[in-house]
Amino acid sequence: MSQEVQEPRGWSPYLAGALAGLLIVFSVWFTGKYVGASTTFVRAAGYIEKAVAPERVGAMEYFVKELPKIDWQFLFVIGIFFGSLIASTTSKSFRWQAVPTMWEGRFGPSRAKRAIAAFVGGAIAMFGARLADG
Repeated sequence: MSQEVQEPRGWSPYLAGALAGLLIVFSVWFTGKYVGASTTFVRAAGYIEKAVAPERVGAMEYFVKELPKIDWQFLFVIGIFFGSLIASTTSKSFRWQAVPTMWEGRFGPSRAKRAIAAFVGGAIAMFGARLADG
């Protein structure tokens, strides 16, 4: 007789989607700006580079238009991290896992392969978001 271990259930995707939709509506209503994250990642890179080589940041055309700064959007991205940490710990679904079970079942247990795929996928997603001026 085998007992299956039940995975802890996370938040309802319908509730989370509805709350995210309300957040976007209120963001546009109160600030006139859309919620986004890709610009924040570029600004964070510029902020780090500004600390290392400030003369280079001033010479880049992008940063003449968009100065690297910590603003509400930057804090929003930090809030995404802490919000997801709180949500996963309160729903008891948080766990450290370098290779997810579904990935391991399909591609094997290699951490290096998983890291490379995650990096390449993130780079493609970021390129697409920046290409769309997002």
